[in-house]
Amino acid sequence: MVDAHQTFVIVGGGLAGAKAAETLRSEGFTGRVILICDERDHPYERPPLSKGYLLGKEERDSVFVHEPAWYAQAQIELHLGQPAVHLDPEAKTVRLGDGTLIVYDRLLLATGAEPRRLDIPGTGLAGVHHLRRLAHAERLRGVLASLGRDNGHLVIAGAGWIGLEVAAAARSYGAEVTIVEAAPTPLHGVLGPELGGLFADLHREHGVRFHFGARLTEIVGQDGMVLAVRTDDGEEHPAHDVLAAIGAAPRTALADQAGLDLVDRAAGGGIAVDSALRTSDPYIYAAGDVAAAPLSLSEDTPQDTRLRVEHWANALNGGPAAARAMLGQDVSYDRIPYFFSDQYDVGMEYSGYAPPGSYAQVVCRGDVAKREFIAFWLGADGRLLAGMNVNVWDVVEPIQQLIRSGAPLAPGALADPEVPLAALLP
Repeated sequence: MVDAHQTFVIVGGGLAGAKAAETLRSEGFTGRVILICDERDHPYERPPLSKGYLLGKEERDSVFVHEPAWYAQAQIELHLGQPAVHLDPEAKTVRLGDGTLIVYDRLLLATGAEPRRLDIPGTGLAGVHHLRRLAHAERLRGVLASLGRDNGHLVIAGAGWIGLEVAAAARSYGAEVTIVEAAPTPLHGVLGPELGGLFADLHREHGVRFHFGARLTEIVGQDGMVLAVRTDDGEEHPAHDVLAAIGAAPRTALADQAGLDLVDRAAGGGIAVDSALRTSDPYIYAAGDVAAAPLSLSEDTPQDTRLRVEHWANALNGGPAAARAMLGQDVSYDRIPYFFSDQYDVGMEYSGYAPPGSYAQVVCRGDVAKREFIAFWLGADGRLLAGMNVNVWDVVEPIQQLIRSGAPLAPGALADPEVPLAALLP
């Protein structure tokens, strides 16, 4: 039972943490809610950092989850600019960087992830960037505008979602862009070779140059400024700025120090949680980018499958689910992974999970050449593992229903636009 004398602490000031705090209040919790944020900004959403805000189409204030005044109105105690540096599960305490000790009854870890760093010479130069925080986006927005004015070159290490979205933004400002990627196509680990090439063609049409099958080995500079980059195949590319977009690592240091169960890095890392987002400590929960939760696409999904999802929808929905579980409600967090991206005039939504090697074929319906289609990743038994709609809208729900059904599907029917997706449901 939860009463007004209890204190619920949330470590992490991103979307998951802010929505968890909101849910605690909307569900009627009247005890103390303390939200610990290591950034000085109020909690904000991350998609605009590589989309609308970076493009200059959205104002800074549009990224925040709530108006600053909301937290006081909702009696949420904010600790801005204060990292949590020590967690003691036995004493149920969290110590902040300034020495403040906070006692909790329930704790939510929503510590998110941090960008992976390039481990090569030259990363200390002024023109080397990452994109994870609002401050990063503010700086990069000015850099892209300057590069566009001066016909400057941006080199991006990594052709994942962040790398491609920043490339699209950079080209909109007029900057020259080269992407260096070790895989043979963009998004190779997510979409596989079949669809990765589509995004390569899209960006080439907008003037982006790709260098596949290579990694950066050095960032060359002079007087603290970037001049060029070198790759492991002996190539050199001119550069005025470099963006490291080589993925993100879950921020598990606090959980590790506290002895909570973690998932091996080779399996994606993160804090191991059950279907109620509860960690190995019954009073501590985890949500958002840092949580590795059981994956349940259908009844046939192996029970020991875990997945850590680094996308907006997981934070949006995982934070509230963890809050309800903290309140003692019966929670089973089993949402199908979902993410979206906007690049130039192409918008897409992806549902499911189908990394290379897990599927037998990709079936498309619609016009791939015009980039108005739906792609379906099918397993060897004909079950739908994932679906991606590109410039086709209002189909996420039936795609996810087909994934949930676990029913074998006929490729011909999936490819036929005259067959409604709902008609394929068992």
